[in-house]
Amino acid sequence: MEANAGLVAGSHNRNELVVIHGHEEIKPLKNLDGQFCEICGDQIGVTVEGDLFVACDECGFPVCRPCYEYERREGTQNCPQCKTRYKRLRGSARVPGDEDEEDVDDIEHEFNIEDEQERTKHLTEAMLHGKMTYGRGHDDEENSQFPPVITGIRSRPVSGEFPAGAYGDQTASSLHKRIHPYPVSEAEAGWKDRMDDWKLQQGNLGPEQEDDIDASMVDEARQPLSRKVPIASSKINPYRMIIVARLVILAFFLRYRILNPVHDAIGLWLTSIVCEIWFAFSWILDQFPKWFPIDRETYLDRLSLRYEREGEPNMLAPVDVFVCTVDPMKEPPLVTANTLLSILAVDYPVEKLSCYLSDDGASMCTFEAMSETAEFARKWVPFCKRHSIEPRAPEFYFSLKVDYLKDKVHPNFVKERRAMKREYEEFKVRVNAIVSKAQKVPAEGWIMQDGTPWPGNNTKDHPGMIQVFLGHSGGYDVEGNELPRLVYVSREKRPGFSHHKKAGAMNAMVRVSAVLTNAPFMLNLDCDHYINNSKAVREAMCFLMDIQTGKKICYVQFPQRFDGIDRNDRYANRNTVFFDINMKGLDGIQGPVYVGTGCVFRRQALYGYDPPKGPKRPKMVSCDCCPCFGRRKKKLAKPGANGEVASLEGVDDDKQLLMSHMNFEKKFGQSAIFVTSTLMEEGGVPPSSSPAALLKEAIHVISCGYEDKTEWGTELGWIYGSITEDILTGFKMHCRGWRSIYCMPKRPAFKGSAPINLSDRLNQVLRWALGSVEIFFSRHSPLLYGYKDGNLKWLERFAYVNTTVYPFTSLPLLAYCTLPAICLLTDKFIMPEISTFASLFFIALFLSIFTTGILELRWSGVSIEEWWRNEQFWVIGGVSAHLFAVVQGLLKVLAGIDTNFTVTSKATDDDDFGELYAFKWTTLLIPPTTILIINLVGVVAGVSDAINNGYQSWGPLFGKLFFAFWVIVHLYPFLKGLMGRQNRTPTIVVIWSVLLASIFSLLWVRIDPFVMKTKGPDTKKCGINC
Repeated sequence: MEANAGLVAGSHNRNELVVIHGHEEIKPLKNLDGQFCEICGDQIGVTVEGDLFVACDECGFPVCRPCYEYERREGTQNCPQCKTRYKRLRGSARVPGDEDEEDVDDIEHEFNIEDEQERTKHLTEAMLHGKMTYGRGHDDEENSQFPPVITGIRSRPVSGEFPAGAYGDQTASSLHKRIHPYPVSEAEAGWKDRMDDWKLQQGNLGPEQEDDIDASMVDEARQPLSRKVPIASSKINPYRMIIVARLVILAFFLRYRILNPVHDAIGLWLTSIVCEIWFAFSWILDQFPKWFPIDRETYLDRLSLRYEREGEPNMLAPVDVFVCTVDPMKEPPLVTANTLLSILAVDYPVEKLSCYLSDDGASMCTFEAMSETAEFARKWVPFCKRHSIEPRAPEFYFSLKVDYLKDKVHPNFVKERRAMKREYEEFKVRVNAIVSKAQKVPAEGWIMQDGTPWPGNNTKDHPGMIQVFLGHSGGYDVEGNELPRLVYVSREKRPGFSHHKKAGAMNAMVRVSAVLTNAPFMLNLDCDHYINNSKAVREAMCFLMDIQTGKKICYVQFPQRFDGIDRNDRYANRNTVFFDINMKGLDGIQGPVYVGTGCVFRRQALYGYDPPKGPKRPKMVSCDCCPCFGRRKKKLAKPGANGEVASLEGVDDDKQLLMSHMNFEKKFGQSAIFVTSTLMEEGGVPPSSSPAALLKEAIHVISCGYEDKTEWGTELGWIYGSITEDILTGFKMHCRGWRSIYCMPKRPAFKGSAPINLSDRLNQVLRWALGSVEIFFSRHSPLLYGYKDGNLKWLERFAYVNTTVYPFTSLPLLAYCTLPAICLLTDKFIMPEISTFASLFFIALFLSIFTTGILELRWSGVSIEEWWRNEQFWVIGGVSAHLFAVVQGLLKVLAGIDTNFTVTSKATDDDDFGELYAFKWTTLLIPPTTILIINLVGVVAGVSDAINNGYQSWGPLFGKLFFAFWVIVHLYPFLKGLMGRQNRTPTIVVIWSVLLASIFSLLWVRIDPFVMKTKGPDTKKCGINC
């Protein structure tokens, strides 16, 4: 596909396709047609045939014959420009590592041994033209370019029969099998040994000493690419013992609480008992999936030794990277541009990397900003790779307050860095100008530079759009080196269709990438998550490309790390307890949950395929003489005349194959090219398809009606049914038996932005909790789903159940945070007077809770401050966002009232942490504010009552005050957020909270529901003179 070939827009349902040319100004590339050698300056000369001598067939870099021979004999044997290994030209001397090409005296050409890649291509073409009928029009293979408007033409037809005899007799019966390297026979192995001896005699192989030198490297390449690092037993064993002890203590504590009711406040006691039982259940769900925590190590040098051998083609697997954006006002294009630039500059072979941006808002602002990004990438990418800078997002690299000269030895680095910083600042100005222009939409809509109306002027009714900005045939940097592909995608949207928000956009990108590049692995990132570690993709490949265990891994999840968070992390935005404790524990069971970004997927796992099964244990076989043990041997059918048994089995396989092909349409949709790509486990595009046909088919697979009557969103791709589609998608994979991996490199792989404002943070937590409630009430609820095959491990199921039920903890938590104020206002308590023996239960419970936390921090490396911030925000979010999520979820299930999805704002304030103190009104602030006021009023009332009643009232008061202060301390960050920078709480919050607190207090005094009613005086307390 050619970069900058134009914006392709169209609708498959309406049979229209438009190619808009001339919007992008094609920049002139470096002229490589000179007649002089770029190395020595001499004339290049001509060949025997009189043609200009060309040393490199890939880029045509001008080099003369003597420099070419010297580079092959004494140098790196690679082209100075494109780094491709020089091929041996006719008349050149042979050097070690040469491929035997175009030589009639090469011994290998005496035998026709077909390469595995050629077999794969033949199989692909056979499947593409197989027995799959989709009702298409006539063949359009001859159309190499698009006319301005194409109507009434669909994809190429699919023939009704497999090509007979074209690919051998075994092609049809083996199409349904996975493609693996063919085993080498003993004869071929012996022939290879004899040929090596012959080459050694001819002087074409080096002496055996070189083999001895490289033996250690070969052994290193055969080693595993990663390993588990178990937590030290001195750290994990005490932790497990304390968990068991805490469970026993908790059982005794609950037994004591149930058997010792408070008769004069039975309502308070019963409420507290229900809350404590739920807290115990929630703790079990959260605690036991952390029983087997592990760490992991990767070996990047072994990955290079195995798949990037010198003088051989790079064997690393291709990767497609997905980035999603919706609203350029909430997700600034400059933030998205930095993410794209960090992807394009990643340390990975450029021909193996493709980046797709999904613009679900069809914004011309995003499109033009991406065009500027592609142009700036031509300068930024070579600068990053030449100087090995980290991170490779320019905004964050130039803002680092570190010594940027450390480990830099290039003499021109300072000069180039200064020039690149100025280039980036000019780039920022251009992008900001685009955003500023987009603030006011013209009445006639946006117009492109060539006068064509922007196809996405109506964001809810527009065709699908695809633009290839960078890639082969035009995607070169300023030095003439190839750049990774960069593709703009905006799926078709029409009224009356359900588009499924982010999950639908991700599935559209899966299909588009399968048609255009079809990499076997996919990395998905949010638009504000840039690549902080340029070797992050290689880290994931250490697991996914491992020969021993890689085939059973569905995805590799990286932890989320964030920039721009205040030093104290007031609202627990880093979420380190979850990422550094819970996820490590899940990695020791069946793998971490998918968290929506920073995850590298195996494409076959997203297609709904099951993981490969391991070899089964052989069943015991006995002879016929002893039928009591084992089973009898089955007599093997002898291959009769012409192999009748084998031929009958082959016919059955063919029928089964054809039946499965007919089901592909119902499963994957009506696209022959896409269905073919799903069968290519190792990736790749069908070789018989032209770029024009691929782009037209890409428009087809992003049409709004493509998923109708298919399994997309139910069994394939990102799963629909919840706004937290990430949890559902990972859960479905684990239920099929796949395993996931948690990778935590020393340098964080990805970094993003988090909402440090209180209101934005609560709205984000609300969205997550609402998604969990939706999953709980759906058919994919972990409580009921996935038992049939038994592939999901029990502790893994505990973790998934916990992710769906944790919002319901808000109900007992709200009641429990209200109880202290009620106890202080009514002079009652939830516990009776306890004896010395009973007090041991309370002391032991608090000690076990404290010890569990300390030991957990010890093996995980999380600081106590981060742990405490997490505890505080658990209470803040529980009594606000989680509570509203439960209410909204129940309204959606019972009344069908849906809620709108709000994109979290990624815009940042120019002032350092200025957004932290900004106040934004939301109803989520009312419940925690009310609880704070009630408890403060209760503390004042309780102390005043104790002062009036004398010394004997202070003893019972301490327990109530401790309970109330526990609530206030946990809500303290929320209180600081309400006060803001000027320590002023907005009037509306104060009015609502005081009003609710007053109403609650008056009703309580009037009704007094939880206190036992007594008639007449209590003679035991008052005496006879009452």
